Formats: sequence, C-alpha cells, structure tokens
Amino acid sequence: MPPRLIVIILGTFTALAPLSIDMYLPALPLMQTDFAATATQVQITLAAFLAGFALGPGLYGPLSDGWGRKVPLYGGLGLFTLASAACLVAPSVEMFTVARFFQAIGACAGGVLGRAVVRDLYPPQMTHQVYASLMLVMGAAPIIAPIAGGLLIKLFGWRSIFAVLTVAGLACLLLLHFWLRESHPRHLRRRVNLWSAALAYGRLLSDRPFMAYALAGSVGMAGLFGYISGAPYVLIQYHGVPTDHFGWIFGLNAFGFILAGQINGRVLHKFDRHKVMVVAQWAQVVLSLILAVVAATDFGGVVGLSAALFPAIACMGFIVPNSAILVMAPHGGAMAGTASALMGTLQFAIGAGASALVGMVHAHSALPMAAVMAAFAALGPLSLRLLPKRML
Repeated sequence: MPPRLIVIILGTFTALAPLSIDMYLPALPLMQTDFAATATQVQITLAAFLAGFALGPGLYGPLSDGWGRKVPLYGGLGLFTLASAACLVAPSVEMFTVARFFQAIGACAGGVLGRAVVRDLYPPQMTHQVYASLMLVMGAAPIIAPIAGGLLIKLFGWRSIFAVLTVAGLACLLLLHFWLRESHPRHLRRRVNLWSAALAYGRLLSDRPFMAYALAGSVGMAGLFGYISGAPYVLIQYHGVPTDHFGWIFGLNAFGFILAGQINGRVLHKFDRHKVMVVAQWAQVVLSLILAVVAATDFGGVVGLSAALFPAIACMGFIVPNSAILVMAPHGGAMAGTASALMGTLQFAIGAGASALVGMVHAHSALPMAAVMAAFAALGPLSLRLLPKRML
C-alpha cells in the first residue's frame, strides 16, 4: 500500500477523536439549556470523554500486541459508531455523559493503534516524518470541526453533529475493511492475560525515560484540554462571540498547533529532539503566564486573549510529537501497542483532570482556564527530572 494512503487512512482514524471533541464545543451553552443542566454538568461531558479516552488505550494495547492491529480497530470503530448514535438520541445530560464515555473508548482506537502501525511499518529514524504527516492530516480536524459544528448547529440543531459522527464511524469501518492491511506479523504477536499485561505495564511504569517523556507530553496536552473545556464559555458566554463564529477563533489556534508541528519536523534535521522539546516547554511556561495575566486583567478583550492563546497553544506542536517519538523509539515489535496504550492513558487521564478542574472552578472570566493552562505548563520541565542524569 502506498505510504501516502496509509497516512491518510490512519490520519482519518485518529481524527475521530478531535472531531468528537471539537465539533460539539460550540453547542455546550445550548446543551446546557436543552438538558436543563448546569455549566459544570455540561463540561463534565467533555471530562467523561477524556476519561474514556484514558481507559481505552489500556484495553487496546495488549489486545493489539496479541491479536494484531485490525481486530481491535474493528471493535473500537464499531463502539464509536454505536455510541455516537446513542449521543444523538440521548434524553438527558446523564445519558449523554455515559454515551460520551463509551464514544471515547471507541475513538481512541484510531490514535493508539495508528501509532503502533507507524512503529510496525517504519524504522525509528523515519517515524518523525510519518508522525508529522499524520499531524497534518488529522490537524485539519480541530480547524474544520468547530466551524462545521457551528454551521450544523445553526442549520439543523446540535444533535445533527452526532448524526455526522455516526456516519463518520461507518465510513472508517469501510476504510479499515477494504483498504488497510494488517501490519503486525503473526510471529511477533504475544498473547497476554491480565497478569502478563499488568507485568508489561509495570515494566513501563518503572522505566524512567518512558515515564519522563510520557508525562512531559501529558502535562503539555493537559493545557490544551483545559483550553478546550473552557473556551466555549469564555468566548461565547463571557465575550459574546456568536456560536457560528466561535469555530474561526478556535480553528486559528488549532492551526497554530499544526503549523508548529510542521516546523518541528523541519528543525529536527538540525537540532536534537530532546532539546527542541525542552525549549518548547520553557516557552510554554512563559507564554502561559502571560496568558494568565491577560486573562486576569482582561487586557484587549477577546482580541488580546486570542493573541495570547495562539503562541501558548502552538508550543504544544513541538512538545507533543517529540514526546511521543521519544516514548515509542525504544519500544518496537511486541511492546509497541502496550507502550502506545500507556502513553495514551496517561495523556488523557491527566487531560480529563485538567478539563474537570476548569469545570469545577468555572467563573465568568478567562482566568480559571488560563490558570489551569499555566499550572500544567509548569509541570512540563519538572517531568524531565525523572530522566537518568546521563540523559539530561
């Protein structure tokens, strides 16, 4: 299969998660009214999605190492499709939250197994190019999704978003069945039971380089999820941005993230990956503190806030792909799926905590969102203290 086609297919699978998150963001204030729910209850639907995304990788990693990549992908994409349909018809915010949890467990199959497929097919020195291409393909999702979501809400109501996601899940199942071949050869498969899976995860948890880089990527992503959770209320309710305009602001910041990811792929020809990530971490700390000051003073209104958000979020385009590659490089073959799964679990468990924290301290200002982003940015450089001294 042509490499470009593989990237497009894996990028499509991986894009289900950002589509599921970002398309419905403009609908959060409307859902609060329709479900007669509080702002915290509606924001918890996002935290539930991230919690499901944290749980799912732990299931797919050992399964994919033992049964190949396609069988778990069938299960994950099928669950995503059914759960999206359940979100479409959910009668209450509680039922909707449960459906979102299972939708996330299905959606994370694409990202977890996509990383494992890349590691199956390409040597470590080529993976950064493939990950950069994947980011470009899937990066269209957070740019287009909130804009498309806003238009769907305006034309057909917020439930139409989940009709589109149901159809997207079915389309991915067809792509998987007819176009993607199995990448994990039988002689490398290692069937695991609960005990052996626990031992495999235990080895990774005690691996200091693995944990240092996995946590570095996780706390970097946590700031992004804090922004995603708070942005609809900050922009739509506090700053009065129209629902169908929200996506343009959100998409601009997503574009910064993707642009940084592409620049990252180019600068790695000249600079060490670890050093690039460290510089980006400290830049994120400084820029997040500036963002917090802007949010606290309301300097420049929505324009000032957007200008401060853009570079703070763009830093993650250097942190996230580099941490993923540094995590996965030593763990190929039989351990690729398990390593990818644990990394995904850490990312989204910490992200769910950041999202829930923004919801709990919800206020009619951008400060809670900005404060959470700054706090998690500060944890980035600290996470690398776990590295052995020879690697610092």
